[in-house]
Amino acid sequence: MASAIVRSGLRSAIRGGASRTAPAPASKRTFSASAHHDEAAEASKWEKITYLGIATCSTLSVYNLSKGHHHHEEPPPYPYLHIRNKEFPWGPDGLFEEKHH
Repeated sequence: MASAIVRSGLRSAIRGGASRTAPAPASKRTFSASAHHDEAAEASKWEKITYLGIATCSTLSVYNLSKGHHHHEEPPPYPYLHIRNKEFPWGPDGLFEEKHH
């Protein structure tokens, strides 16, 4: 065991002389407990943002739907809009049109 200690000392001396003191910490270490606290605060923040977004979108939807929509006047029945040179297989009125007499 004494030889292992001597070899370790020689290796550290060759590498640049190691001191027995611990190196100074470069930055503050974060442990899992502090990260958990930060994650909980972040999740709480995004939960509040989500609820605010839902309330905003719901309010805007209710406002837009309550205004109704503008009805346009029917265009004049131009004869060139319904040119049919050949009858359709489902009848002369078209598939979804009603015949007006």
